[in-house]
Amino acid sequence: MLSEQAVPVVRATLPAVGGALDRITERFYGRLFAAHPELLRDLFNRGNQANGEQRQALAGSIAAFATALLEHPDRRPDAMLARIAHKHASLGVTSEQYKVVHEHLFAAIVEVLGEAVTPEVARAWDEVYWLMANALIAVEARLYQEAGVAEGQVWRSMEIAERREETADTVSFVLHPADGSPTASFRPGQYVSVRVALPDGARQIRQYSLSSAPGRPQWRITVKRVDGDPAGEVSSWLHAQAREGDVVEVSAPFGDLVLPKGDGPLLLASAGIGSTPMLAMLDHLAATGSTRPVVVVHADRAPGTHAHAAELRRLVDALPQGTLHLWYEEPGDSGARPGRADVTALDLPAGTTAYLCGPLPFLRAVRGDLLGRGTAAADIHYEVFGPDLWLGTES
Repeated sequence: MLSEQAVPVVRATLPAVGGALDRITERFYGRLFAAHPELLRDLFNRGNQANGEQRQALAGSIAAFATALLEHPDRRPDAMLARIAHKHASLGVTSEQYKVVHEHLFAAIVEVLGEAVTPEVARAWDEVYWLMANALIAVEARLYQEAGVAEGQVWRSMEIAERREETADTVSFVLHPADGSPTASFRPGQYVSVRVALPDGARQIRQYSLSSAPGRPQWRITVKRVDGDPAGEVSSWLHAQAREGDVVEVSAPFGDLVLPKGDGPLLLASAGIGSTPMLAMLDHLAATGSTRPVVVVHADRAPGTHAHAAELRRLVDALPQGTLHLWYEEPGDSGARPGRADVTALDLPAGTTAYLCGPLPFLRAVRGDLLGRGTAAADIHYEVFGPDLWLGTES
């Protein structure tokens, strides 16, 4: 928790610092990449830097953590920290890099706020930073230990055993270790990072959910090509270049949106490519003969854009208490309901735990609907593909 001296200072300055965080983070990344261009080239997502989403996520996490320290001084925002720590671990972030971030972040704060950053203010916000950084370092150290790897040493070579075109813009890749060793264990719902060498020499990294159950000699990831401006560098490269027999660098599995143990009822709600962690959960439930009640919701544009649609139906059919509800914007004669997913119309058993994955508007809408029908906030879990722009906005 914050020291007694820091609490009133952070409380008094949070509006000013929070209001300037967008400018601070912009200045921070400019300084950081000028001093360490290799971080932009080989660690940070260049697309998210170009569109500003990474700045928004960093600003949101700082503001949310500081607010949590003030409003709940006796507990940490562990859910937020866990999401960040898992993402950092999947990138191979090390404890030493937090010192580099500290140097350039606080220089940016001084540059933006100027004389308002008195020694007292600097000490108070230094506390905020290191409380957050040390908490993340501790969680990441535990994650590396659980994964059986040294700090930051998460990469191994994986061979593409199979490539399958799922839809016009979605491809799945079946992977196994290039050296013939066993695949690492993982929990259903987790993801891996994939690092590829691009034509300009950069080695960019993206995360992809493992889309089949653990305990098999091979992994599977499903990659949707990201169009737009900027287009997805790694997804575009994988679609255009990756073929059977090729070797790619893949991280150990991480991620905190995982299938819970027990036999309690579940809601698995997804949209678009957000179905991939749900497929792993359902595959595991089917393979283990689970009889727990499972309500599955998926939303997509049309039958032809729904990757793994037949597999999803097969897995739900394999569950004695599984039910599937589909919504397509253009359902055609698929039998799906038209429009956006509406969980208010579903019969959810008491005590249902909800897992959500998909675009941010989908997550917000479904979470809001669940809260409106009385589901406890603690029973709603989500995964965001990309920077978590939800930080600090959850009620």
